[in-house]
Amino acid sequence: MKKPDGKIVLLGDMNVGKTSLLQRYMERRFSDTVSTVGGAFYLKQWRSYNISIWDTAGREQFHGLGSMYCRGATAIILTYDVNHPQSLVELEDRFLSLTDTASTDCLFAIVGNKVDLRENGAAESQEKEGCSPGLAGAGCASPKVPKQVQLEDAVALYKKILKYKMLDEKDMPAAEQMCFETSAKSGHNVDLLFETLFDMVVPMILRQRAQGPPQTVDISNYKPPKRTKSGCCA
Repeated sequence: MKKPDGKIVLLGDMNVGKTSLLQRYMERRFSDTVSTVGGAFYLKQWRSYNISIWDTAGREQFHGLGSMYCRGATAIILTYDVNHPQSLVELEDRFLSLTDTASTDCLFAIVGNKVDLRENGAAESQEKEGCSPGLAGAGCASPKVPKQVQLEDAVALYKKILKYKMLDEKDMPAAEQMCFETSAKSGHNVDLLFETLFDMVVPMILRQRAQGPPQTVDISNYKPPKRTKSGCCA
């Protein structure tokens, strides 16, 4: 198999929906009960480039493998559950250090998944109050259920990451471009997430090709070494 031109890695705690996000984008399907053991990857052709997308396990026993999967990564998707604040805290406490093996100019996206659960929760709360899901006012509950994690929290984490990596904000994409809220179940913003990153990764691939060593070896001027006679008196 040809070596991929770039690598994107998904990191995050278990049950935040990393595998479901990847399956929604690559296979156009949603599976609610998926658990990754170790790691798995897909290969995506974007324009004329092959980009590997790595899904990693969030379980504690597989934590040490994360730095291996991140080695040389051009972009990392740090994923949390918008309904569980601790999953955002874990990104900084457990997963950020795993990215030290990524490329020095690695891009970071902060992704809050499962926004559909907030919407479903709003509909259920209205039904319990005896209200139509589309009806507001007249004693009915508000259709909006407060998120446990706000987008501003993800923006703050993104800026912390840039400081941790000693990257100048002026040289990196703005936080508003790199913080997403998604739903693997409905597909909300999933295509936007991956394709935004693909478009950003392509110039990085071109820079790495320009800076790196040639991919082929010139053997036209190769001269084999002179042979000597074998034996103790050679």
